[in-house]
Amino acid sequence: MNWTDERVETLKKLWAEGLSASQIAAQLGGVSRNAVIGKVHRLKLSSRGRATSQRTRQKKPPQPGTTTTRRPRNTRPMTATVGATALQAQFEEEPVARTYLQPVGNVVVPISRKLELTQLTEMTCKWPNGDPLSDDFSFCGNEAGESGPYCGYHSRLAYQPASERRRSR
Repeated sequence: MNWTDERVETLKKLWAEGLSASQIAAQLGGVSRNAVIGKVHRLKLSSRGRATSQRTRQKKPPQPGTTTTRRPRNTRPMTATVGATALQAQFEEEPVARTYLQPVGNVVVPISRKLELTQLTEMTCKWPNGDPLSDDFSFCGNEAGESGPYCGYHSRLAYQPASERRRSR
């Protein structure tokens, strides 16, 4: 669709009257709302008139002894805040009851064999010890059972029942 001089003038006139882009597109025909918006921006038609509604407000004269204050149109009342008022709020909180899990008695932490990655087999515990980027990084290396990649101690750490995880939160 080409924008002829006649269509551009019609667009300018309708835009100044305050019609929406959809209404202008419908009147021009063969053009989309987005095409109208794009042309309006290219023509820099930012200021526009207001569409007049069928119901216009009739101004009533103020009654004697009353004062009226008006705020400008198209503005909203805003509450003014000074500083960070969110930090000034005072909250009354009750202390949160926390439950701490006590370790079961007679827990024996196995002594790590400190194996490197190349020393691991299918039957060794693959629990990592330390930071993988440091020089002293190693794996547990104790005997892993048939149940998985970890020894008994590290299996209990890795695979906790969901009910116990919920309790600890």
